[in-house]
Amino acid sequence: MSLIILCAFALLAGFIDAVAGGGGLIQLPPLLILQKDVAPALVLGTNKFAAVTGTATAAVNYNRRVKVNWRIIGPGMLSAALCSWLGARAVSLIRPELFRPIMLLLIIAMAIYTFKRKDFGSAARTTKASARPMPYVLGFCGMIGFYDGIFGPGTGSLLMFAFVGILGFDFLQASASTKIINVTTNVAALVQFLSAGQIIWHLALPMAVCNIVGGIIGSRMALAKGSQFVRVIFLVVVVGVILRYGYDIVQSIL
Repeated sequence: MSLIILCAFALLAGFIDAVAGGGGLIQLPPLLILQKDVAPALVLGTNKFAAVTGTATAAVNYNRRVKVNWRIIGPGMLSAALCSWLGARAVSLIRPELFRPIMLLLIIAMAIYTFKRKDFGSAARTTKASARPMPYVLGFCGMIGFYDGIFGPGTGSLLMFAFVGILGFDFLQASASTKIINVTTNVAALVQFLSAGQIIWHLALPMAVCNIVGGIIGSRMALAKGSQFVRVIFLVVVVGVILRYGYDIVQSIL
């Protein structure tokens, strides 16, 4: 029964992650609850393995239909991958809980801004950063990659917001770019988990299959419905992240 529940959440996570990021918000909590007696690193490694398969599938689907600016995305991939690997190595040194209050405030600000700006991400636009994007890309991809290596939930939403808000991408372009960056951060972190043997294979493999199916459905729906659909799902995910972090903080206080 536990495996069926985890696979169902993995399918839903693959769908949501392919559209707007935030799949970790859906996939990781059930793992933590149902595997509460297992070491956290094993749970995180299992989650990473399942997540990277669906994200990679969605990235391939997007790359076939959406024009990707590889001159921007390529360096961003390298920065995110390196910092994600460093984050995964730092899991045993840094308590992930320290990120929650900061993330909560950041995500709330993102939600308010996106909700108030009805045209935000509806079409590509020129920004101050888009004229000279490299320092910005290396910076935000590195910081978000490090966070992804340590903990993960909300990474896709942060990347989406950065690509739209800083570089002026529309939501569909941002989703495609985010998936590619996510693959590199997940793989980089996964290398560390694999080398340490921190994956529960009898859970990771079936969850990976379900995550792939969800990724295919989600990316196809996003491509068919466009940026406004992605924007709506993005807001739903962001609200979910706010509730998740808010609940975690309240629980830690109590």
